[in-house]
Amino acid sequence: MPTVNIFYKDSEKEPPLQALVGGLKDYIAEELTCGDIKLKPNEVSIRLIEVTGGEMIGAVEVEITAHSFAERVKKQDEICLKIMEYIQKENPSLREVKVWLQLSELGHSWKE
Repeated sequence: MPTVNIFYKDSEKEPPLQALVGGLKDYIAEELTCGDIKLKPNEVSIRLIEVTGGEMIGAVEVEITAHSFAERVKKQDEICLKIMEYIQKENPSLREVKVWLQLSELGHSWKE
């Protein structure tokens, strides 16, 4: 199941980011769906993290970790650009958005 960490330094970014969470879960689930894997929004975990030190490349940085399926690997840059554009379209005040998609082998700790 994908995890999404959204980092920001300016505390004024939190309310508009919080307002995006529901729609962003839907959008990320759609973008990461591939082959026989149909993701549901409730399978995407989103965390908002205020950064209290260091430097950032964007005002908002999004790190997505998901399983490395071949279809995702082929489209990884496209997926990142689409998610960045979605965030900027939904809230233009979040201008400097950077998105990373980290694809790897994943396991989980729950039973169906």
